[in-house]
Amino acid sequence: MNEAATGFGEEYWASNYATPQFMDGIANAREHARYLKCYFEVEQVEIKTLVSMGFGLGVQFREMLNVFSPDSAIGIDPSPFAHESIGNLQLDPYDRIDIALRQQSIQSWCSAPDGDETWDLGVCMSVFQYLPDEELRACIPVLASRLQFLYLTVPTDIELRRQEEQCNFHDEWAIPRSRDWYQETIGSDFTFISSRVLESKHYFDETDTELTDLLFRF
Repeated sequence: MNEAATGFGEEYWASNYATPQFMDGIANAREHARYLKCYFEVEQVEIKTLVSMGFGLGVQFREMLNVFSPDSAIGIDPSPFAHESIGNLQLDPYDRIDIALRQQSIQSWCSAPDGDETWDLGVCMSVFQYLPDEELRACIPVLASRLQFLYLTVPTDIELRRQEEQCNFHDEWAIPRSRDWYQETIGSDFTFISSRVLESKHYFDETDTELTDLLFRF
């Protein structure tokens, strides 16, 4: 079983999170959350429940809680280091929100029975590149059955190469995949509706979606 399922060790966190103040999803966590909130406000879609998958240091998770103030939220990450870090962020100010933190991977969450529970929004930032092909393919339809919308960021092979060339950063744990590979794999169960925003095909299609701008669906 790979580290994405069991939780990354100290070497990963020391290498990949050496300068978190400059990282996408941390340095601009508030901007990501505001963008997503504004998008759903324009579309008049209310987000009451939220899942953060692979929350890492917890900075983005906290900003999503700040901006959306959902009724309930869960955060999942398999790494003990991540759970120690999010504890340091002090989630006490969100005691109005029903929050659960689970030390498990996306693969584990998708393979565990979850009843008929459906979440309005899933947030998954820079995680898919660590899941092996077959495991990711197995997770996608389950995610589409549990999430109405998914906020997704994942670097393609070109972006991983740019990180090395322009930022001198090599992510040895990341699996390089093409844009076409991701779009084909994810597109079987999700519709791309905006930058980083996906809608589950399990619940919506072009005839019954709550969203406007049908031109931009693919």
